Amino acid sequence: MNLFFEESGDFKVGTMMTQAGEAYQVEMASGKRNKVKAKDVLLQFEKPSPAELMEQAKTIAAEIDLDFLWEVAGEEEFGFAELGAEYFGHAPLPAEAAGLILCLHSSPIYFYKKGRGRYKAAPEQSLRAALAGIEKKKQQALIQAGYVDQLKAQQLPEAMQSMVLQLLFKPDKNTIEFKALEAAANELHTTPQRLMLAVGGVASPKALHMARFLFENFPRGAGFPEVPVPQAPSGLPVADVQAFSIDDVTTTEIDDAFSVTMLDAGKVKIGIHIAAPGLGIKPDDAVDKLARARMSTVYMPGDKITMLPDAVVEAFTLAEGKTCPALSLYATLDMADWSVLSTETRAELVPIANNLRHNDLDDLVNEETLASGAGEYPHKESLRLIWQWAQVLEAARMVKREAWGLKPEQNNRVDFNFYVEDDVVTVSRRKRGAPLDKIVAELMIFANSTWGKLMHDHGVPGIYRSQGQGVGGWAAKMQVRMLTHAAPHQGLGVDQYAWSTSPLRRYTDLVNQWQILACAEHGVTAPLVANFKHKDANLFAIVSQFDAAYAAYNDHQSTMERYWCLRWLGQENARQVDAVVLKDEVLRLVDIPLIIRLPGMPQVARGLQVKLDILRWDEVDLSIEARILEIPSADAAPADADLDFEDDEAPEEAVDAPELAVEAQAEAGAETPAEGEAAAADGGGDGDGESAAPAA
Repeated sequence: MNLFFEESGDFKVGTMMTQAGEAYQVEMASGKRNKVKAKDVLLQFEKPSPAELMEQAKTIAAEIDLDFLWEVAGEEEFGFAELGAEYFGHAPLPAEAAGLILCLHSSPIYFYKKGRGRYKAAPEQSLRAALAGIEKKKQQALIQAGYVDQLKAQQLPEAMQSMVLQLLFKPDKNTIEFKALEAAANELHTTPQRLMLAVGGVASPKALHMARFLFENFPRGAGFPEVPVPQAPSGLPVADVQAFSIDDVTTTEIDDAFSVTMLDAGKVKIGIHIAAPGLGIKPDDAVDKLARARMSTVYMPGDKITMLPDAVVEAFTLAEGKTCPALSLYATLDMADWSVLSTETRAELVPIANNLRHNDLDDLVNEETLASGAGEYPHKESLRLIWQWAQVLEAARMVKREAWGLKPEQNNRVDFNFYVEDDVVTVSRRKRGAPLDKIVAELMIFANSTWGKLMHDHGVPGIYRSQGQGVGGWAAKMQVRMLTHAAPHQGLGVDQYAWSTSPLRRYTDLVNQWQILACAEHGVTAPLVANFKHKDANLFAIVSQFDAAYAAYNDHQSTMERYWCLRWLGQENARQVDAVVLKDEVLRLVDIPLIIRLPGMPQVARGLQVKLDILRWDEVDLSIEARILEIPSADAAPADADLDFEDDEAPEEAVDAPELAVEAQAEAGAETPAEGEAAAADGGGDGDGESAAPAA
């Protein structure tokens, strides 16, 4: 006796060996014996053999007319034997019955299973809908195949042209367009990004990196809607000074300027003048909403996305020849020892005599010329006096750093500036700690620290940067936190530090400017009128939102700087290059801030210079392959003094500026300069962010 039975959703045949109650011992064609329950047996037959029956059943199942079978079935539930008699016109033979079962089981849109061997025909409406769905899938499969063929032929299907970024960065994986892109990429052994570059969906690797950033952070585009340009209040006093700024040639958002006024009895008053958009922009107005949505200007070599519309920037930037609204901090100093006798903060109109540019002054202004008085350049005497004060400020910070157990800052590293014109990149080196950089850095730190104390003393909350070991329960490693109350910034060597000097470029600085203005105008009643109160949920939300945006912008800047470093290699046809060992298997090229990892490289002392052979690089995934050609002797002197850092110290990551980062900071928590404002953020060397951060 042979049995046709169901097991785990599959139909099998075998020869019955024994029966014990409700179970059969069945031998399969393979010789294996299975235990089969009686309820699972659908047919018992003598002939044909099990193998022959299964072959015949499959043939019969393939020949059954499903539409006719569905019509024969009627609307009531039925058993397969009943339907077989109707369909075949006689009691079905074993092979016919088995074939009918296989057909019913494999046609779930025509017949619903109701039990062992029992089925019910699908309602007509449901059947038609299911058949229409199948036909639609067939048509979609044909369309998808056509898309695949077009992509493989280096053609972008018209249907994909409007959804390129969506397909690359946030695809709906159920769409035929994505399935086609993925299938074509797999068949061509490439990635969707590279395939989209090949077919012209994305113009270049540069455009790909930019598109990804904009898609994720500016989904509605980087442009601004039309908004009314805010104006500073009328009646502001005009300062009796001739102020000047110090910026890179590419800077347009000029946030800070300086002035020097000689007083009697060996005293001098130095003014730090910060652009004051906070006098015109009000919380929750149209411009504020735009600024808060962005949180910061985005910098990258050769380009930037400003936090504020150009018209608003033009209204408040400290442009040469204009009298501009500003928030001024005046420090009265005793020139005998450069001690600060008093400070004063006020809102006013400040005449801007000059916008000095690093490109014009860097060769003229250095420590030697400042000491000797050599050279001729604008505001020469003012710069000489400010330089002397800046050195005193730095020395005082170093004393405080040492009191906190930190080593002095290393100001002998090299910074890199990127300039891009017509897709040609120029990378220039500039030693950190140059006098003009230090002047801007020290005075910005002084202003941010002084205004942070002003808010604290008046009981007004602000947004502070704080850094220290174990402060607030942090981990022991030096890390930077943003707080709404004053706390030490040990890395900078100050008791408190509130970003306040870049209100055209950072939203935190605009918020702090509102708070500082309240302190300056209302004194002890400032807590009552300040825009943000203690434990203000809105202030905490700004801190959180800024942190997230700032991190994303810095990542993009690093990405684009690495991209331009790779472009520089091709542009200069640089195949054999010099590199400096940063740490273990991490190196940085001498001429550009490109970080390269060489797993398995021999142990080489940090700071030594080696020669590399560049094998290949990829501008899409930003990878690079190289090998070492030459290693100096073990007693060779370090090639660069700009790599000193302590593994156990990690002051101010990203150098508190989107424009500047520390070499190898990602590798070893490198010690940074006094403040990112030092060489870039607040009017120093790299002004508008076209400066370099290393490609880590």
